Amino acid sequence: MSYKLFTTVFLFITMAVLLTIGAFNFWIDPLWTFSHAHEKNDVQVVIDERQQKVNQLYFGDEDYDTLLIGSSRTTYIPASEFVGWDVFNFAASDLAFQEYKGMIDFAKEQKGEFDRIIIGVDFFKSSVKESEDPVSLEPYVEKVKEPFYRWKNLLSLDVLDYSRKNYRISENDQIVELRNYNRHNTAFAKHFEQGTIEEETKAKVYKFRQQFFGDNYQYNEKMKTVMQQLKDENPNTEFIIYTTPISAPLYNAMIEEGNEEDYDRWLSDLVDVFGGVYHFMYPNSVTKDLSNYFDGHHFYPNVGEKIARTISTGEFTGDFGVYLEN
Repeated sequence: MSYKLFTTVFLFITMAVLLTIGAFNFWIDPLWTFSHAHEKNDVQVVIDERQQKVNQLYFGDEDYDTLLIGSSRTTYIPASEFVGWDVFNFAASDLAFQEYKGMIDFAKEQKGEFDRIIIGVDFFKSSVKESEDPVSLEPYVEKVKEPFYRWKNLLSLDVLDYSRKNYRISENDQIVELRNYNRHNTAFAKHFEQGTIEEETKAKVYKFRQQFFGDNYQYNEKMKTVMQQLKDENPNTEFIIYTTPISAPLYNAMIEEGNEEDYDRWLSDLVDVFGGVYHFMYPNSVTKDLSNYFDGHHFYPNVGEKIARTISTGEFTGDFGVYLEN
């Protein structure tokens, strides 16, 4: 074989391989830089929630009138369950209140002003320890704005690994992790046996006692100011605040560790700023039933559906939820 022929064959094979990788990554789209959906990519793994959702907002052409933000708990609220609202769920793992402004500003940059912004607030994330070192959204925004960002990723072998995994779990139609998504930014969680849930809840209660409650908790005085600034910077937007419902054992641990006064102040400050709060974080028929959680800390999407319907209709289900006002 001549050198010229060898070079031609080599280049042809290389191009064929790259085109195959690029086509497969495009077809599965694990980074959410395109919008096509089919049965072979309808279950997606979490790579980096912030980046994936930034990508979806930046490249997507859907319009939304409502923005939903919060921590990993809020990811389990299906946007489609809000009655009459077009909601984008921008919630991400370990989100603290210091990050709200950056997320709101980026979402507005892409979609314009929202009619309403819903914020799911977690009591333990109002502590100094859990809110003073927030994750900046800026690196994710800078990345998505890089030239040819989504096209370069089509040739990535790392992306190919995620594409292959998404293909396998989509083909089997399986939810295999604590959080998988479909192509419509709806999160699902793997279901566990009741015994496993009880053990995971005990472990989570122990962790919160050791790391987040009691003397580990110091209320962050900045929270009220930050929330007021959000409201002031968005005068034409309705803010809807809700408290995320933790399981009754986790709530009881918070009280036993001496944080009830902090909890009351947290609620009072939220009501002072926003005029009212949809409150779900207290012992009730939902939070007492551990089957509604996979670890006593994160609720399953069926609970998220109830929250969405309550917030969008104002109608409560039994003893689950109250509206706190001044």
